[in-house]
Amino acid sequence: MTGAKTAIEWLAAVAPDPDACRWEWERNPLGVTLLPAGRAWDVLILPGQLGYPTLDVLTRIIDQPGPVLVDFGDDRMGFFVPPGTASRWLGTGVRSAGRGTWIVVPYPGRTSGGVRWLVPPDGTGTLTDPALLELAMHEAAAGLPRDQDR
Repeated sequence: MTGAKTAIEWLAAVAPDPDACRWEWERNPLGVTLLPAGRAWDVLILPGQLGYPTLDVLTRIIDQPGPVLVDFGDDRMGFFVPPGTASRWLGTGVRSAGRGTWIVVPYPGRTSGGVRWLVPPDGTGTLTDPALLELAMHEAAAGLPRDQDR
């Protein structure tokens, strides 16, 4: 429980009103709240087809990547990276959330249901290094099946 409590505090710290954020998590039946990106972290959003193999490669490179979200259809995955990454990222098919954007964030212990954590935050502020994420994406993309109609 200590890890989850620390993760709650770490995530809620970016909210305009951290107490309201924690209240929303506790009372929202979906277990989600909106948080601003660009303060403690940015989020790089990959299509699920690339995101899952990228996470597989990433976890072979490092023991603990930063937090990773997945949406309710497994269509998109969000990798938490250092703030400022979104404004500098140039990647086809990769969306980003940085300063001025908000994202749906599930309660830190939520690993099932709609928007959920594949790699929950540990509360220490661990983020994925964007250079390592890019390398993992390239390796993962190289292993994806090619479209035969091209």
